[in-house]
Amino acid sequence: MIKTALAAATLILVGAALAPRALAAGSPLKVQVDKTKVDLKQHRLEVKMSHPAGKVKIQVFADSEAVLADEEQDFGGRPAGAPLIVSWTPSSDAPVARIEIHAYDAQGNWVGVELAPWFVPIPHEDVNFRTGSADIDEPEAPKLEAAFAKLQDVLAKDAAHGRMHPGITLYIAGHTDTVGTPAHNLKLSQDRARSIAAWFRKRGVKLPISFEGFGETSPEVKTADNVDEPRNRRVDYVLSDGPPQYSAGFKPSWKRIP
Repeated sequence: MIKTALAAATLILVGAALAPRALAAGSPLKVQVDKTKVDLKQHRLEVKMSHPAGKVKIQVFADSEAVLADEEQDFGGRPAGAPLIVSWTPSSDAPVARIEIHAYDAQGNWVGVELAPWFVPIPHEDVNFRTGSADIDEPEAPKLEAAFAKLQDVLAKDAAHGRMHPGITLYIAGHTDTVGTPAHNLKLSQDRARSIAAWFRKRGVKLPISFEGFGETSPEVKTADNVDEPRNRRVDYVLSDGPPQYSAGFKPSWKRIP
């Protein structure tokens, strides 16, 4: 499963303020957000403060600037440098376009940080491949046409907002279940991801397109070996300014479609 949706997020300092009782040492409050631990699927992220913690306010925005979450969590008593897990409950399943965090220390000093990612999973119906094959059969093409239309819609909406996202790439990530050997499944997932990436290029996608296969290393549903699980036979389509991160220890080697 995709572990981190903001692996390439931009972190922007959006504000800072000192309470009337400034620290005697005069050291400014510093806030860190571990981008590798931002998980949009589980609605959580990790914050660390250089001072003893107070509270964290978080606002989550959709692409339309609609507020998906506006929450506050108390971390009073946690020491400086402690990992603070901040979670939120979204009001809808709309993709996250921006997150604003205001971290307050125990004395009321605060720092605001904005996470401005470009990471949009393209919803789609998975292509059904014949057993052991990476060929896209003609009856499956309408599924890809529907995904192509959604991809174009996302790009058009972004252009309408006048945004610039350098390094946008369409990432195609293939996965399998645990039936068969790991080596076979890895190659099969790579071949299927390549086929879908090539289809998008031929269809007219002009963005950079990268593909990789993860075999059975990153299942949507954990199973024992040799288990036929349809939910694990999938291919992810992701628009992002950085490679999507997965929970497994597998180190991907993303390849570009010319």
